Amino acid sequence: MARIKFMNTEIDNLTMQEVLDSIDLLIRKNKNAYVVTPNVDHIVQLERGGELCDVYKNADLILADGKPLLWIAKWYGTPLKQKISGSDLFPLLCGLAAKKGYKMFFLGAAEGVAQKAAENLIDRYPGLQVAGTYSPPYNFEKNLVEMEKIKHQIIKTKPHILIVGLGCPKQELFIYHNKESLKVPISFGLGASLDFEAGHVKRAPRWMSNYGLEWVFRIIQEPKRMLKRYTVDGIEIVPLIFKYRRQKT
Repeated sequence: MARIKFMNTEIDNLTMQEVLDSIDLLIRKNKNAYVVTPNVDHIVQLERGGELCDVYKNADLILADGKPLLWIAKWYGTPLKQKISGSDLFPLLCGLAAKKGYKMFFLGAAEGVAQKAAENLIDRYPGLQVAGTYSPPYNFEKNLVEMEKIKHQIIKTKPHILIVGLGCPKQELFIYHNKESLKVPISFGLGASLDFEAGHVKRAPRWMSNYGLEWVFRIIQEPKRMLKRYTVDGIEIVPLIFKYRRQKT
């Protein structure tokens, strides 16, 4: 696997088809694997240290989510083959699961969103098995009873693929701390992907994604939540770009 050093982490330099092939292999190995999808926000969070760094160091696949990372990698002289955004990967995973007979479980988003996403995806991919969905309450991770309820649901349904849409770093930490007890062949933290597939949040037009402008669309849609995140990250990533550029020369 072509894993390259990138800023404060590493990235698997793969095409989308190579990613799907790698995921299929990891499912068949059945070793509680998990996938992370770094974007600008993740890079900034990793620079601050903490448990997220441990999550990344132990990830089975690290996939570049966002055009800005591709631009930075190209400037560094280590170009990446393709942007592998979680929202693009998610429906392809469902297609793979339908074809191979893999069961899925969706955890996250607001009440009813995960179930609606499951219904839409089952309509789109005949044969897709969504073994369960659950939208946990706010601060569920601090409630031992709620945590046991969630783990019981996942263990009982025995999915091959777990999709967690709780935002970073909550989704990554949930997967990292529970992967051994859940015993799911592969797990993904895919942010707003459940909202997109449920139609709860509209995705940016393809041309905006292709030109790295998806963040503009997200700010227009959810200004209160997204404006601070993107402006702060946009400022904080700049010195990091030059810091890691100097380290490569």
